[in-house]
Amino acid sequence: MISSAVLFSALELGCIYALVALALFLSFRVLNIADMTTDGSFTLGCAVSATVAVAGHPFLALPAAMAAGACAGAVTAALQTKLKIPSILAGIITNTGLYTVNLAVMGFSSNVNMMKNPTVFTAMQPLLGQLYKLLPTALVTALAAALLVVFLNTRLGLSIRATGDNPDMVRASSINTGFTITVGLSVANALTALSGAVLAQYQKTADISLGSGMVIIGLASLIIGETILPHGKLWRRALGAVLGSILYRFIMALALRLDLPSECLKLISAAIVALAIGLPAIRRPKVKGGAQC
Repeated sequence: MISSAVLFSALELGCIYALVALALFLSFRVLNIADMTTDGSFTLGCAVSATVAVAGHPFLALPAAMAAGACAGAVTAALQTKLKIPSILAGIITNTGLYTVNLAVMGFSSNVNMMKNPTVFTAMQPLLGQLYKLLPTALVTALAAALLVVFLNTRLGLSIRATGDNPDMVRASSINTGFTITVGLSVANALTALSGAVLAQYQKTADISLGSGMVIIGLASLIIGETILPHGKLWRRALGAVLGSILYRFIMALALRLDLPSECLKLISAAIVALAIGLPAIRRPKVKGGAQC
């Protein structure tokens, strides 16, 4: 049996990591760019959030982390649009450089401990009681998803969506695709950094390795969400990303309850992604015989 504590933890972590799924929805699905900056941006959000929170400003830490993540996304976009570096390679270059940046933000220490410092969650505990972690994370995720949907329906958001669909047509319409890509990647990495910022204060610690494998986790959540809600309007697709993240954390919670070694979690994540991607092919009925003329 899964205890209520495990269920609450899965919901809380699902909401936190849903921000990464929303970020990958924007970069991977809307912009059609495989952004490999995700791991570094997530750790950057953790590092900035922990450092600012230790300085006594836990609420300021969240927008500060988002600003730092947006800068990381802008660097990746500049490498791609100005230097004409392929998108995957541009993300890898930025991600590699962010390792040193993240260490510098944390005072060249591999981790920052916040056990003795106030966080957003400890500030909410007197008001919300036992839900002092779940409600803030759910609120942040719901607000981020709603604002992302609203943003993508604005004129600039429609230009970003058009850039992902047909960049040649966008250029023919005198729209600067370099600008739309920069804005899109900046927003995506701001969401990723926000996820890291919330997680750091949730766990009361930031570690240089927290962002490792974040692309896999985000893709697993996104693809599971697309399997649950495969088609529909923009808000439905964003909701699918959030639900996919929560379901992913429940699957991981079940795996932990089976007493599987922690070393197997990455393999489980990879298996979940492979299964989610291959599910449409598995469900598709096989056609018997050859095609008839």
